[in-house]
Amino acid sequence: MSVNNLTSFLAIDLGASSGRAILGTMENNRLELKEISRFPNPIIEVNGRLYWDLLHLYNQIIEALQQVKSQRLSVTSLGIDTWGVDFVCFGKDGEPLRMPYSYRDPRTFGAPERFFTKITKEEVYRKTGIQIMNFNTLFQLDTLLSENSSIYPAIDKILFMPDALSYLLTGEMVTEYTIASTSQMLNPYTKQFDESFLQILQLNENNFGKQILPGEKIGNISPSAQRLTGLQDLSVIAVAGHDTASAVLATPAKDENFAYLSSGTWSLMGIESAQPVVNDDTFALNFTNEGGADGSIRLLKNICGMWLIEQCKKEWEDKQPVTYGEIVAAAKQSVPFQCFINPDSPCFASPGSMITAIQTYCKETNQYIPQTMGEIARCIYESLAFRYRQVLANLQKLATFPIDTLHIIGGGAQNKLLNSFTANAIGKSVIAGPSEATAMGNILLQAQAAGIVNNKQEIRQIVRNSIHLDTFEPEESALWNNHYNDYLEVFRNI
Repeated sequence: MSVNNLTSFLAIDLGASSGRAILGTMENNRLELKEISRFPNPIIEVNGRLYWDLLHLYNQIIEALQQVKSQRLSVTSLGIDTWGVDFVCFGKDGEPLRMPYSYRDPRTFGAPERFFTKITKEEVYRKTGIQIMNFNTLFQLDTLLSENSSIYPAIDKILFMPDALSYLLTGEMVTEYTIASTSQMLNPYTKQFDESFLQILQLNENNFGKQILPGEKIGNISPSAQRLTGLQDLSVIAVAGHDTASAVLATPAKDENFAYLSSGTWSLMGIESAQPVVNDDTFALNFTNEGGADGSIRLLKNICGMWLIEQCKKEWEDKQPVTYGEIVAAAKQSVPFQCFINPDSPCFASPGSMITAIQTYCKETNQYIPQTMGEIARCIYESLAFRYRQVLANLQKLATFPIDTLHIIGGGAQNKLLNSFTANAIGKSVIAGPSEATAMGNILLQAQAAGIVNNKQEIRQIVRNSIHLDTFEPEESALWNNHYNDYLEVFRNI
């Protein structure tokens, strides 16, 4: 159908390796997506430090808006979502003080342990309910302070990535709830920054933008953006700024008895909860309580996802071009259950060679050492499926309802082999789709802000109306159960 003269919204969806501008058009309780542009989001290394190129991302947004103008598309508003934890520091003149560090920068290795000399690990978790990870905003800021960073005394405002880009577009500084909730600085009950952390960091609440909830308007694009794009009076809406929160909103569930797996560079598995779940069990299991688009809590676990395959693919492509389809086909043809890894082992966080890291892991755990592309990929996919089973079992212990189904959303929903492996490993139905969950959640929240959609239930019905869903049922359960024990043996050894 034509997208002209209908209600359309623009999602700027920025992942940790690439970004897209997606136009979403509403008609008859269905959502049609049109890709306006796609672009890389490279991590840039300078003298051993890893950065994001903020101005490159801003320019890509401007170019997307120029495409909207040149194609004569009518857009009601736009919203920006990104990965979590990373941020930009601004001075009193409103200018960025430095390009933002990437969460993969090695400067925060060991940062949590240093912070725990000031306040205990247990207290940090009790105050935030957030999974302890070295790159959380709390530890990134403490590292800047500990290193006597030259910009730290000059910081006036700290804006998370989607808020920083919205500021460049509008001139308005805000702190959106879902992205702030990834920082390990927010109290999950009050939804405010914890005062004791701010004191340790030598900051205060005025160092952040005005706090707003998903669905609130940030402002209109600035005169400069209007001049560059030829667009006027375009609203910028605070969507669920954390990409996972946007994706979870678009989970096509019919009831509440489900878990979700947002599958991309990272895999995030969780459930929705009306209240934070912060107790000894969630602390021991290192589960996180992040903000949902509707004010709910996303009780989840971060799992290393397609990062493993993405990094191996780069190495294989040094010899000859290879597609993800070819990788999956090679894995399918390889001998099953030869070796396993713990996908979340620190040795896979940022290795010089992912292939070597996997082979070394298998050697040190006295397993078969995979050599071919198919063997390595099969090791990754089977290990991820077993890791999903591991985390899902812990989620069921924490949930107050039976988890009947796992919804896989995001780019990983297109990997039928991994979806099948996952169903086999967990022994439950897996429903895959939408692959564009983040963009759909972003767009449909804008539609809710415009008064076209009323609530989360309607959003999920529109998603079901708009896409085809693939269902995977478990097979060979006994065989997968037997090899799960083999996986657990090597998981415990690292």
